[in-house]
Amino acid sequence: MNFKLRKAQQTDMESVLFLIKELATFEKEPDAVQITAKILVEDGFGIDPAFKVIVAEFDKEIVGMVLFYKRYSTWKGKAIHLEDLIVQQKYRGKGIGNALYSEVLKYAYKNNYKRVAWEVLDWNKVAIDFYRSTGAKVFDNWRVAQIDEQAIKSYVENIS
Repeated sequence: MNFKLRKAQQTDMESVLFLIKELATFEKEPDAVQITAKILVEDGFGIDPAFKVIVAEFDKEIVGMVLFYKRYSTWKGKAIHLEDLIVQQKYRGKGIGNALYSEVLKYAYKNNYKRVAWEVLDWNKVAIDFYRSTGAKVFDNWRVAQIDEQAIKSYVENIS
């Protein structure tokens, strides 16, 4: 399959949003996506972009993407968080996901990042096996913690 990878542009954000929603459905959270293409443009293409996106294109259609951003590890130093990697269902198994993943790791290597980190659902055995095959460690003893906007508001208002 002859696909190409490239840095995403503002005009790609509708397609990126479509892929984000497809990932949310795959992860059994179809109603969780609140972001819009407009917000993706504002957050990703301003003076201080919050993230980078690489897209995979086949026949002028965006069929996959990886979104990542800088973070910092107090143990290691500069790090990257790989937020989402998704390939449209009908294009999976053709090397696109592997290529997108490899682009992030090449970016990390070239820019002296000390670690790339991400979450993977415990039932996604295909992804877990793939990540382990690349040398990644998938930890069983760590839990993801999150606090959403409403809970932040409630907490802050209660401690003020």
